Amino acid sequence: MTGTTARAEDGPPAATAPAPGGLSATLRRSAAFLVVGGIGFVVDAGTYNLLVFAGGKGVLYHAPLLAKIIAIVTATVVTYFGNKWWTYGQRGGGSARQYVLYALFNVIAIGLQLGCLGFSRYVLELSSPLSDNVSGTLIGQALAVVFRYWAYGAFVFTTTGRESGAADPAPAGPATNH
Repeated sequence: MTGTTARAEDGPPAATAPAPGGLSATLRRSAAFLVVGGIGFVVDAGTYNLLVFAGGKGVLYHAPLLAKIIAIVTATVVTYFGNKWWTYGQRGGGSARQYVLYALFNVIAIGLQLGCLGFSRYVLELSSPLSDNVSGTLIGQALAVVFRYWAYGAFVFTTTGRESGAADPAPAGPATNH
């Protein structure tokens, strides 16, 4: 049988096979990132509100930026593992470089969230649960999420040789991704 497209033994015509890492992979990765981020959002907002507003005035009511740092760090630990094992699970990782870059980009993202909360609290002089959650959690988190998605994909959870089509590198030891 002759034709313009070669057919694999049990697969679709070669011309219609999806490119690895194409649009569907990007959509899956984006959806996973948003789910992990949603969980992080709940951890961040819940921790912050408990520290600042539990019982009317929480233990860190007069230290909202410290409370936000604690909340973000807690959420960052949760989202690190979600992103490492699910969102970017197909990519290499687990190196000291990855941990340092993840921490660096999260410090920048924390700065974005703290800037929004600090502006609301100390420039606009708003201190209600609603204003704190809108400025520090919604607006700050939205800016931080966009930044993190870009930074994690570009620098932290980088593509392995296998995904990019290069030859498989020699194993360097036990695998660190699950």
